[in-house]
Amino acid sequence: MRIVIKPEQQEVAAWTANYIIEKINAANPTTDNPFILGLPTGSSPVMAYKEMIKRHQQGEVSFKNVVTFNMDEYVGLDEHHPQSYHAFMHDHLFDHIDIPKENINILNGNAADLAVECQRYEDKMKSYGGIDLFLGGIGPDGHIAFNEPGSSLVSRTRVKSLNYDTIVANARFFDNDVTKVPTTALTVGVGTVMDAKEVLLIITGYNKARALREVVEGGINHMWTVSMLQMHQHAILACDDHATMELQAQTVKYFKEIEEVILGNGPK
Repeated sequence: MRIVIKPEQQEVAAWTANYIIEKINAANPTTDNPFILGLPTGSSPVMAYKEMIKRHQQGEVSFKNVVTFNMDEYVGLDEHHPQSYHAFMHDHLFDHIDIPKENINILNGNAADLAVECQRYEDKMKSYGGIDLFLGGIGPDGHIAFNEPGSSLVSRTRVKSLNYDTIVANARFFDNDVTKVPTTALTVGVGTVMDAKEVLLIITGYNKARALREVVEGGINHMWTVSMLQMHQHAILACDDHATMELQAQTVKYFKEIEEVILGNGPK
């Protein structure tokens, strides 16, 4: 596991966007061999998306040969609803870059058969040879996508009932009315994320500090589902200083020194 620590959230966003852009450009994707990118919603990636848009507008990256798969979507919410994840992705990224509409994949929370929709999504990811890079964020309770505490660490894309804490937390997007928040969602599983060739998580803010501690210094535990990333061969956590406040000082020192060596600024 690689942990990149920057002083502030904006620097984490810039580093994250740059890393993804470098991966896309290095792959030199084509129509027949696209770059497959997994994407999240929520507050964590917003700054990174803004940076990716800016870099695209400056001509530094094209998304014409990038195929995206989003992590999740609410069940029963129209895709044009302002709080749907379809709307979120178009507002924050897709409407501002050159990605073809047919390259965008988001779960259909209004499918006639939700189980069939989940399997279709898994099968489509596999048809492309899997996800090259899955970008994600985590919740304060250490969940990834809608894989809340207690979720199976080998779970696949599925229908997921949301716990009360998640519903209350998301009420701020629904006029602070918990009765308006969908109680179920479609989500990729922990196992789905683990299948990606590379996983990059954005973890910023003091409210994520305990989760980061559990993920990095704790054991693998289905109550902190993202802790499964300890078993991934190519996992990166991009964090700000605030998120590291509950890590041991030696842990922070170790990972900061590793990055200095990678940049060529370490001990000679």
